[in-house]
Amino acid sequence: MATDVYASVERMVALIRSEERKKCTEFGLQPVHFQMLDYISRCNRFSDTPAALASYLGMTRGTVSQTLLLLNRKDLIGKQIDTQDKRIVHLFLRPKGEVILQNIRATNLFAQASDILNKTDVLSHEDTFLQALLALQKANQSKTFGLCKTCKYFTTTDSGFTCGLTHQSLSQSDSEKLCQEHTV
Repeated sequence: MATDVYASVERMVALIRSEERKKCTEFGLQPVHFQMLDYISRCNRFSDTPAALASYLGMTRGTVSQTLLLLNRKDLIGKQIDTQDKRIVHLFLRPKGEVILQNIRATNLFAQASDILNKTDVLSHEDTFLQALLALQKANQSKTFGLCKTCKYFTTTDSGFTCGLTHQSLSQSDSEKLCQEHTV
């Protein structure tokens, strides 16, 4: 049974990556470039650093650093020094990077597949995939990198949202993005 699930997940990933590779080629990019742009677009202000990116992708900091230099030269990303801790660099997408990212995402393929799933009697396929992802992350002993608002430290206060781990205020945008400190 586990091998059947593995084979199915592996095949789904292969189909999505194949579509991404085709689209990346049109823009002169490699799939790893897309993966970095995608992460930068989805992470919150606590996770928009080269170190968090390296952790998320399971790559060395040196490889990430070299790839970020290339993306910066292509004007797809920018870097900003943290205002409070000058040792920290925050990454962000430039407008050109956002446009390319939207064009590369294999959302059409996935949207079509999702429509097919919605027409079947499969119950809550989204929850099933999220639970499978969580189980894989736990088995790999890796960080969950989940949405901030699904973390056990996420709290709602009278004045908005707060991270119980960092004791910092969170914006609505922060709460809807990936966080490297995510804990379930």
